[in-house]
Amino acid sequence: MKSLGFIELPSVTAAIEALDTMCKTAEVEFVTWEKKLGGRLVTVIVQGNVSAVTQAVETAAEKAMKKPCVHFVIANPHEETWKMVQKSAQRLQKTKNPQE
Repeated sequence: MKSLGFIELPSVTAAIEALDTMCKTAEVEFVTWEKKLGGRLVTVIVQGNVSAVTQAVETAAEKAMKKPCVHFVIANPHEETWKMVQKSAQRLQKTKNPQE
């Protein structure tokens, strides 16, 4: 079963460090990230099976260089939730490939 893991941190650097921790901790895949307030709030989203995502998010929250604002896991997200996350990922792709 696919699940989504979210962690929101108060800086870009802390978010990158949390993503690194999550990917090293368990079999999860980076999906996208959202920056708000000029990068002062950054949400990182990963996907994988429920146990891997849970382990990754909890470990990143415990070891984060800055205290996370929030972290959570959605097991078996509704298709509308997937659509929202995919739209975010598409915006990230367009930033990487502006000619598309």
